[in-house]
Amino acid sequence: MKRFAKIIATFFGVGFLPVMPGTWGSLAGLLLYAAFLKTNFNLHLLSFLIVLILGFIASSDAETLFGKKDPGVIVIDEVAGILLVFIFVPFSTLNLIFGFFLFRLFDTLKPAPTGSFEKLPGPCGIMLDDIVAALYSNICLQIVNVIGRYLGLS
Repeated sequence: MKRFAKIIATFFGVGFLPVMPGTWGSLAGLLLYAAFLKTNFNLHLLSFLIVLILGFIASSDAETLFGKKDPGVIVIDEVAGILLVFIFVPFSTLNLIFGFFLFRLFDTLKPAPTGSFEKLPGPCGIMLDDIVAALYSNICLQIVNVIGRYLGLS
């Protein structure tokens, strides 16, 4: 079980990349979405839910395994977050780029109440701050897309 938790929590080892593991985890999730999930909403939603559930399970065990609260090598939260960023967002290269940077910005700056979720114990503290950052990013993308359609830009 420890090995499974380590593999899932680090998203197949992506979390072990030496610099900015959260950014690498977000990029891995973005590539997963762009390569396999962009054209099938049901598969996208199902994948998000599976990653989210596995993230809660694995991050709890991995936190114990690595011996510290929310260690940087745990990136399954970023993968779940980036998948949530693009739910109900039309697929486009601009949305991919903008969504990625919005998510990294909100995940790094942790605007209220994002930071308070990070203080929760265990998997809730690991997963929920990224979910809130993803919701902020998704809302911003939705607004930008509505404005773009209104202005005839899309």
